[in-house]
Amino acid sequence: MAVGRENGIQGNGELNGESHRIRYISLSYDSSNSVESALRLVLSIRPEWKEPGSKVEFVRFTDGITNTLLKAVNKRPGLSKDDVDKEAILLRAYGNGTDLIIDRHRETQNHELLMRHGLAPELLARFENGMMYRFIQGNVTQPEDLRKPAIYKAVARRLAEWHAAVPCISGRTGHSRKSSKVDGAALPALDSHLGDAEFQLAIDGVAPGKPPPNIWTVIQKWIFALPTETDVQRARQASLQRELKTLISELSQRPGLGANALVFAHCDLLSGNVIVLPKSQVANGDKSPEPTVTFIDYEYATPSPAAFDIANHFAEWGGFDCDFSVLPTRAQRREFIAEYITAYFGFMGNKRPGAAAVNKDAEVEKLLEEVDHFRGLPGFYWGIWALIQAEISEIDFDYASYAETRLGEYYAWRAEVTGERQKAGKEMPLRERRWAEEE
Repeated sequence: MAVGRENGIQGNGELNGESHRIRYISLSYDSSNSVESALRLVLSIRPEWKEPGSKVEFVRFTDGITNTLLKAVNKRPGLSKDDVDKEAILLRAYGNGTDLIIDRHRETQNHELLMRHGLAPELLARFENGMMYRFIQGNVTQPEDLRKPAIYKAVARRLAEWHAAVPCISGRTGHSRKSSKVDGAALPALDSHLGDAEFQLAIDGVAPGKPPPNIWTVIQKWIFALPTETDVQRARQASLQRELKTLISELSQRPGLGANALVFAHCDLLSGNVIVLPKSQVANGDKSPEPTVTFIDYEYATPSPAAFDIANHFAEWGGFDCDFSVLPTRAQRREFIAEYITAYFGFMGNKRPGAAAVNKDAEVEKLLEEVDHFRGLPGFYWGIWALIQAEISEIDFDYASYAETRLGEYYAWRAEVTGERQKAGKEMPLRERRWAEEE
């Protein structure tokens, strides 16, 4: 099955051609029979690992809360750890039911596009419920690492490269529409009266003037996918839909970097997706003492305002525990954004022929302000996501509590920007206090 389709980028950002073909394996990963099913998959692309002397082992990573991620290694006699890691494979099996929230075809397309720009490891194969790609040697960051100036400046530079170098590809927002019936009874969910074409239009047209897919169409798709079995769930879906409409009116038409004020965004820059590369792995042979990072896991990548991608990353400084006390102060945000702006316009280079000289100080202040405007959206985005995961995921994580924490973060922001919190005489919440700190 050929899923790669490009040997170049067309003017509208579409992938074309048939030069890059990703192998498809008609096997699946079975979590109840993890080692055996994973071994079958790995041996299908590494048959030489069956030979005498091979010692195939799997290491399970636990940083993510969407998928199962296994590192496959072959500890043959005489190989150093570095040699073993150079041959290692990452096997990623999709979480149960996640087709509701993730467009897997689009994910593959994202991976191939990033490969072309030297921003992703080689994608080796897809299988029925996942993919395998080359292991990236390096150190996975922890939330506390993201708060180190050398690391967050490196993240800023790499994120700027993504936003400047990778084109946004337009197309329909992929979805797996949930059934609007339970036990044969129609549910009055938001989408239950829509035909398939109307449903697609309701998603893709949610933010007028913004080509789909984009962060707004993704959120709309997720709201349609929310559970609606009870009156409480349906009321929450309707409430979140109203909030989305307000957010789109306030934020979707704001000015920003990129065509249509959208850039190719990662949208999930938590610490587990940031890898610090060893100097031997840096592509251009850079020997400077500054670290270089790369990003993994592109399932949530979609065109988005740059300010959202940056605000979303800042939210991850607190990790899954949502420790608001360690989020970046205004001075830290400015330092990150100054590094980002310098790198962004450096990567843009001759893509701006005849353009006026860039006033970097002014650009930094503009983006700093935009990130402030978008600081509430990550809580809304991941809160909705977690409400869905609480219903479908088999991973041992308290999604329901996480949803309430993240949505609480959003509503605290909303109360702050509307003045509702101040009018009520309530104390400013920790996250907002931290965000307001200058140093």
